[in-house]
Amino acid sequence: MARKTKQQALATRQHILDVAMRLFSQQGVSATSLAEIAKSAGVTRGAIYWHFKNKSELFSEIWELSESSIADLEIEYQAKFPDDPLSVLREILIYVLEATVVVERRRLMMEIIFHKCEFVGEMAVVQQAQRSLCLESYDRIEQALTRCIESKMLPENLLTRRAAVLMRCYISGIMENWLFAPDSFDLKSEARDFVAILLEMYQRCPSLCASERQ
Repeated sequence: MARKTKQQALATRQHILDVAMRLFSQQGVSATSLAEIAKSAGVTRGAIYWHFKNKSELFSEIWELSESSIADLEIEYQAKFPDDPLSVLREILIYVLEATVVVERRRLMMEIIFHKCEFVGEMAVVQQAQRSLCLESYDRIEQALTRCIESKMLPENLLTRRAAVLMRCYISGIMENWLFAPDSFDLKSEARDFVAILLEMYQRCPSLCASERQ
């Protein structure tokens, strides 16, 4: 009975997150109240507050879900491409771009993060936490690049921090621009080529490598 109750609570929590994502995407975060989320989810306001202290905590969980899903992907692709860290990195980046088009939950999350949230008022407290997540993502990217270097798939003198910053900005920029104007280019069909361009830069661009004098 206790297990069933726990499962029901988790299902309710996920349902609230799903409804919140749709409302945030439609109306923006600041214009959506917890009361509206409760009404649309078919739960009481008390149920909302049982799972989340406030709207900023609910939003933070949505953001963290978007980041944690990447760690799960890495485990999956490492099993699929053993001893080939560059293919692991390539396929993760391709998935991130393609999923923005075809996976509704991810598309909604990215749309909210890029276009439907202002870090003001009650959301201001979320900004520092998101900065920490951003820094952690740079560290994870550097680790992935280092594995590629150790496997001799990228130049041994690659400036990994510079490459990590470039990767996050490049991928985020593509997603943000597509979400703003989906008809401007076909993200799903071009995702693999976009990633190939990025990785070719890492392999060939002198400005991404340390010189002997450095």
